[in-house]
Amino acid sequence: MLIDFFFALRNAKLPVTIPEYLSLLEAIKGEVIGPSVDDFYHLARMTLVKNETHFDKFDRTFATYFKGATQAIDLTRELPLEWLRKKFERELSPEDRAKIEAMGWDKLMDRLKELLQEQKERHEGGNKWIGTGGTSPFGAYGYNPEGIRVGQDRSRHRSAVKVWDKREFKDYDDSIELDTRNIKVALRRLRKFARQGAAEELDLDHTIHATAANAGMLDIKMVPERHNTVKVLLLMDVGGSMDDHIHRVEELFSAAKSEFKHLEFYYFHNCVYDFMWKNNHRRFSEKIPTWDILRKYNKDYKLIFVGDATMSPYEILQAGGSVEYNNEEPGAEWIGRLTNAFPNHVWINPEPPGVWNYRQSVSIMHQLMGGRMFPMSLQGLESAMRLLSK
Repeated sequence: MLIDFFFALRNAKLPVTIPEYLSLLEAIKGEVIGPSVDDFYHLARMTLVKNETHFDKFDRTFATYFKGATQAIDLTRELPLEWLRKKFERELSPEDRAKIEAMGWDKLMDRLKELLQEQKERHEGGNKWIGTGGTSPFGAYGYNPEGIRVGQDRSRHRSAVKVWDKREFKDYDDSIELDTRNIKVALRRLRKFARQGAAEELDLDHTIHATAANAGMLDIKMVPERHNTVKVLLLMDVGGSMDDHIHRVEELFSAAKSEFKHLEFYYFHNCVYDFMWKNNHRRFSEKIPTWDILRKYNKDYKLIFVGDATMSPYEILQAGGSVEYNNEEPGAEWIGRLTNAFPNHVWINPEPPGVWNYRQSVSIMHQLMGGRMFPMSLQGLESAMRLLSK
């Protein structure tokens, strides 16, 4: 079986080698790990992957090859996986969905605490317990307008208030080749050129004049290179529903890095809270406090958010509303601090404007940004850059 796994990694363009594969077999033979899929995953990644930029590709290949294998759920109290085993997915008509009411944040959290104490067995298709295929707010593969998703590989309705699984996100690729120059052209509306630093560029006009004045003896004149001095702070949403927009965000990121010499970037998930990160594979170990970012950069920076703003409204308005941890302050507080610190700010949304009014979280974020939300289209980018250049 492991031979096939090795070739699956090679087919996925991962640079795994035979000596590394033999090292993996030797470690397994030496009982370095126990009979656990999770232990094997970490051992295989540590043994076969030499560069962390390949982690995401390894994770996707591993998930595809071992599809259906037992997954680890990083919970305060670990739920029996039998409770979460998928047998069917609940599909409801619009009328049925309308009958299922949202519980609200406080009731949802209180009820989850009760169920974790009360439930003793697996449930399926119901409306009360943690289970699958039902209308309960807790579990997987069912439907509820607000709930806590547990043990489901990806979002289906994008209505989860919290996601009780540890997820790995992929860094956006800033070296991707652009198919067109449209994004670069749009970003060029945000320009402020100056010549700074060492004189490294030939000044042809002054060289001609100086040579003529010197009776034809060559007199070379140099000037500092001309740079775009605009400073940009780019904050990008990653993971979850943003997976649908990876390619377009990578195009924007790549264009921004080529156009702006003074570019700083950070990642967040869904909404900004008390920390962000630079590397998605280390986002739990290398957190950067948002307060540090607010203190580090002055108001000369142009602040650009990139995200679909598609989330539970609680993630913006409620303390503890983050899908991944219990944030002490609502996301709206941090959005307010950032927009106050950087008066020149915009939000770039890859979702088409036609759906913004139908998603409550997008409408809330649009209001928090003072209407400074623009679509990720050529016209939208040009409008955003024009606003930032004022």
